[in-house]
Amino acid sequence: MTTSVEALLRQLPPSAEFASATAPFTGEPLPDVPQTGTESVAAAALACRAAQPAWAASPVRDRQRVLARFARLLVDDHDRLCDLMQWETGKARVHAAVEVQGVVSVARHYAARGGAYLDERRALGAVPGLVSARVGYRPKGLVGVIAPWNYPLFLAVGDVVPALLAGNAVLSKADSQAPLTLLHARHLAVRAGVPEAVWQVVAGPGSRIGPALIDEVDHLSFTGSTATGREIARRCADRLIGASLELGGKNPMIVCADADLRAAARGAVQAAFSNAGQMCIGIERIYVHEKVFDRFRDELVRRTTRLRIGAGYGYDVDMGSLTSQGQLDLTRHHVADALAKGATVATGGRPRPDLGPFFHEPTVLTGVTAEMAVYAEETFGPVVSLYRVTSEAEAIHLANEGEYGLSASVWTRDLRRGRRIAAQVVAGAVNVNDGYLSAIASLGAPMGGMRTSGTGRRHGREGIVRYTEPQTVTTQRVATAYPDRFRGPLLRAMNAGTRALLAIRHRS
Repeated sequence: MTTSVEALLRQLPPSAEFASATAPFTGEPLPDVPQTGTESVAAAALACRAAQPAWAASPVRDRQRVLARFARLLVDDHDRLCDLMQWETGKARVHAAVEVQGVVSVARHYAARGGAYLDERRALGAVPGLVSARVGYRPKGLVGVIAPWNYPLFLAVGDVVPALLAGNAVLSKADSQAPLTLLHARHLAVRAGVPEAVWQVVAGPGSRIGPALIDEVDHLSFTGSTATGREIARRCADRLIGASLELGGKNPMIVCADADLRAAARGAVQAAFSNAGQMCIGIERIYVHEKVFDRFRDELVRRTTRLRIGAGYGYDVDMGSLTSQGQLDLTRHHVADALAKGATVATGGRPRPDLGPFFHEPTVLTGVTAEMAVYAEETFGPVVSLYRVTSEAEAIHLANEGEYGLSASVWTRDLRRGRRIAAQVVAGAVNVNDGYLSAIASLGAPMGGMRTSGTGRRHGREGIVRYTEPQTVTTQRVATAYPDRFRGPLLRAMNAGTRALLAIRHRS
């Protein structure tokens, strides 16, 4: 049975203040959303904290079963979730469907492996045989999740899943552009067995309720811009709480002279124009060896011009709309600035108001130089720049320019060479012979950024233990007293023994 928009919105705290966003396909207003006040944020946090101990006391295997049921419900409501995401964000159906599959995979992964990640483990004791040490993982308590509009299911819910499994309560801030997608997922989680009070959702401007949320939680997970991430990190530091931050990126691709150019061009199209380029891990700059530059450029242009752009709710559209006027304005500015300073449009370059208010053509630029805004600034739109390089070393050097370090891509037929190049690229994830998807879809491996692209990791063991406090418990078979006699001789004997062991084990 389809849940109405009104029923979804009733999950938010009641409010006399409302706000609405704009539907990207049509420019019409989306439904009015109750705006949570700071007092209601505190009340929601209080309800979470009251419910969390009982949730944490339930066996991990029971919480895993809840996640497995949640995954099944997400699959059952696949079409409804896609409809909501497209309505709120303007993305193409194929990208909405991939997003649903992504969060289903996250739920299934932690339902299957999360218990093992949280298992108590043995550690080396101070005196083997006499002292044993065990490390357990206790939930933080209340986790805050602030996620963006571009992936309102995968990012907003994917970070909630491991927090819940670890035994935490969660307080989520719904993004103002896409609250209904998150609320529908939360509705399904409650149906799957998550207690209503354990996962609460609030809505409103981040500038107003973001600080109030941070002041209430024990750990914060945030995905968004580097500028906002810095502000959040400072506020978390003032409270001495942990934060997981996935921030901006200007992600590079390297195309080696021996690359499969058709495959590389296909991967570039997917990595640059999926979700209309509004993707933290998307590719915005491509460094191509001079021996194959012209052929790669021509193949990339050919594939880009074939993309079907539109506002449809079917699978016959390859790229949808930008999500807001702000994203369209930034995209237009980057293209216009580059052209005014001497760059060339290989294909695209124009807004498409005939398709909808925020549409822009997928655009390939050449001749981009350092004085152009698009050279180093994140566009977060369907624009990619091509650069000719003369060597592998030059490509690596240019790929490592700038402040970011989130994701990267390397294309070569020689996998050993690809791994060697990847090891020299400053990025939290490097995809060899893939544009962006293989790393983030490898759910057993951590995903996150270096430099100003963030701190902390999602996915894998790292993605769940970040929501816990490791606790070490040691036990001794025989109590030993601190020596109060013969301290000098005893310590000298210990030092002599240590020197002998080091001499044996570390001979130079």
